[in-house]
Amino acid sequence: MKKRLLGICPICDGRLSVSELSCKECGTTVRGEFKLSKFDYLSSDLQEFAYIFIKNAGNIKGVEKELNISYPTVKKNLDELIRSLGFSTINIPIEEKMTREEILTALKRKEITFEVAEKMLKEL
Repeated sequence: MKKRLLGICPICDGRLSVSELSCKECGTTVRGEFKLSKFDYLSSDLQEFAYIFIKNAGNIKGVEKELNISYPTVKKNLDELIRSLGFSTINIPIEEKMTREEILTALKRKEITFEVAEKMLKEL
């Protein structure tokens, strides 16, 4: 099993830093304090979501299909990813609108409220 780099301390939830790098080929070791990227501090679920989102070139329908999740769940995860990377979320209208059936399914799964579903149906 391939281990992943930890960005968050499992004890106190503080940010970890890398202090040693080593080469398996020649045995060279480099010590110091090395910065991790913002992506290293994401949860493994958000890292996977980001990977799938990029793989699908931001196509929400593709993300929905690949992860078997609804439009509201994709939007929720995308908003969380944006916030976790240090950006503020803004309500950018996404051209891909949910179909009537998708809205009703999301409502049935309690992923959206009745009011949200009503608004979305009116916008169709």
